Amino acid sequence: MAVDPAVKKNWIEIQKKYDAPVNAIGVKIASKDEKTLKVWREEGIVQFLKE
Repeated sequence: MAVDPAVKKNWIEIQKKYDAPVNAIGVKIASKDEKTLKVWREEGIVQFLKE
């Protein structure tokens, strides 16, 4: 499941502001939402977590 490049770019910029996994609109991803977390990991958004 590929994410549109514009969405991915926006998602990365939003994720840089948070220290927990968030979706592309900045809402925290629930730990039970495995589908979104899977995409979050596969798209490499995980590497942009705020430290």
